[in-house]
Amino acid sequence: MSPLFRRKPAAPADRLVTLVRKPGCHLCDDAQAVVEKVCAEVGARWEQKDIGEDRELYDRYWEQIPVVLIDGEQHTFWRVNEDRLRKALTG
Repeated sequence: MSPLFRRKPAAPADRLVTLVRKPGCHLCDDAQAVVEKVCAEVGARWEQKDIGEDRELYDRYWEQIPVVLIDGEQHTFWRVNEDRLRKALTG
């Protein structure tokens, strides 16, 4: 694609971060702390989904939780890097 026609990255406020997790998961708790912090700093929205309550998420991500999605696309799993998440949201 020509540089003249590239889309401008979405503003952080227009992004949605989804944390796919399960109860009692210490890595999930760690991931949530990073997601909460970065989203608050950059103004992005975030949500969490319990992998046990969504069969599609379970089938796709069970061996990778916690999983972080940005606008429905997988960003990372297991450990969330604060700087990498911030960069992904701010472009």
